[in-house]
Amino acid sequence: MLKRGIQKWDLVFLIINSVIGAGIFALPAKVFALSGIYSILAFLACALVMMVLILVFAEVSSRFEQTGGPYLYTLKAFGPIPAFVIGWLLMLTRLFSYATLINLLVLYLSFFSDVFNQTEVRIGMILFITGLITYVNWIGVKNTARISNILTVAKLFPLAVFIVVGLFFIDFDLIEPGPLPSWEDFSASTLLLIFAFGGFEAGLVNSGEIVEPKKNLPFGLITAAAIIAGFYIMIQIVSIGTLPDLANSDKPLADAATSFMGWYGGMFITIGAVISIMGTLNVQILSGSRLPFALSLENQLPKFFGKVHTRFATPFVSLAFFASLVAFVAIMWGFMSSLAVSVISRLILYGMVSAALIKLRKTQPEGNHFKIPYGNYLAITGILATIWLLSGSKAEEIWDTLIWTGLGLGIFAIHRIFSKYKSRLEEN
Repeated sequence: MLKRGIQKWDLVFLIINSVIGAGIFALPAKVFALSGIYSILAFLACALVMMVLILVFAEVSSRFEQTGGPYLYTLKAFGPIPAFVIGWLLMLTRLFSYATLINLLVLYLSFFSDVFNQTEVRIGMILFITGLITYVNWIGVKNTARISNILTVAKLFPLAVFIVVGLFFIDFDLIEPGPLPSWEDFSASTLLLIFAFGGFEAGLVNSGEIVEPKKNLPFGLITAAAIIAGFYIMIQIVSIGTLPDLANSDKPLADAATSFMGWYGGMFITIGAVISIMGTLNVQILSGSRLPFALSLENQLPKFFGKVHTRFATPFVSLAFFASLVAFVAIMWGFMSSLAVSVISRLILYGMVSAALIKLRKTQPEGNHFKIPYGNYLAITGILATIWLLSGSKAEEIWDTLIWTGLGLGIFAIHRIFSKYKSRLEEN
C-alpha cells in the first residue's frame, strides 16, 4: 500500500512545480509574435479558462482518495474503455511534456558551454538526469515531496526578482495598444499557453499518497492556480515593457533580464530556468510512474505494474517502466514535436473530466465532497473552451495524437485477450 506522505502545502508546491516549468521561459515571445500587446489578454483568457477547469477538477477530485486522478474519475463516470483512453492520454502528457522539457533543459545548459549541443552529450545528460530523478522517486514519496518544495521556492525566487526589478524599468511606450490580432492568431496564442498553464492534473494522480485528499485537493488546486496566474501575467507585462525585440527572442526572460540587470541578470534567469525545469521533471516522473500502477489495479495493464517496494512503499516496477519510456521518448523526439502531442492530449482529458463532473453529479449527487456553485454550467463552459482551443490545432498534430491513442488501445485489447485466455485456462 502507498504511504500518504504529501501534506497540504506540499500539494500546493507540487502543483506549482508541475505547472511552472520551461513554458514561461520561452512562450512570452512566441505569444507576443502572434498577438502583440494583446498577448496579455491571451494570458488572462487562458488563466480564466484554466480557472474554470481547475474548479471543475477541484470538485471531481474531492470525491476520490485513490491513486489515478483523471483516469479514476473517468472510470467511475464512463467505464473502463474511456477510462483507459484518458489514462493513456494522461501518460502521454507526462511522456511528451518530459521529452519537451528535458530537451529544453539541455538547450539552456548550452548557455554555459557549446559542448551540450553535441548529440552524445545530449543523450548522456538525458540518461543521467532521468536516472537521478528516478532514484529520488524510488526511495520514497516524502523525499520527493521535500525536494519538490525546495525546487518550487528556488524557481519562484528568480521569477519574483524578474518581476519586481523589471517593473522599475518598463518603457510604457512599448505597452501602448496596437492593431488587433486576428481571431485565429489570438486563439493560437491561447492554445500555446495551455502548455505553460497546464500540468496541474499531475498532482491529482497521487491522491493515494496525499493526506486528507478530499479536503486538501481543492485547496491545493485553487491556491496554486491563483499564484501561477499572478506570476504569469506580471511576467508577460515586464517582458513586453522591457524587451523591444521580444517577438524575435529565443529566451525572452533571459534577454529581458539582461537588458535591465546586465549579463549577470541573464545568467541568473538562465539558472532559474534550469532549476525550474528540474522541478517539473521531478513531478512528471512522480505522477507519470503512478499511471501504469493505477491501470494495473483495475486490470487494464498486467498485475506486475502494481508491485510496491516493501521498504520504500513506492511502485518500483511502474516507476522503472515509466522512467525507461520517458528516456526513450526524450532521446527520439525533440522540443516542438513533443509539445503538440502533450497539449492536445491534455485538452482532451480536460474536456473528459468536465463531462465526468456532469455525470457524477447525476449518478452520485450526495456525498461529503467539495461542491462548486453552478458546477454543471462551469463543466459545460470547460468542454466548450477545450473544443475552442482544439480548433486551433493543426491536422497533423491531431493525427499524431490519434496514432499514439490507437497504440494504447491496441495494448489494452491485447491485454484483455490474454487475460480472458488465462482465465479460461485456470477454469479448466
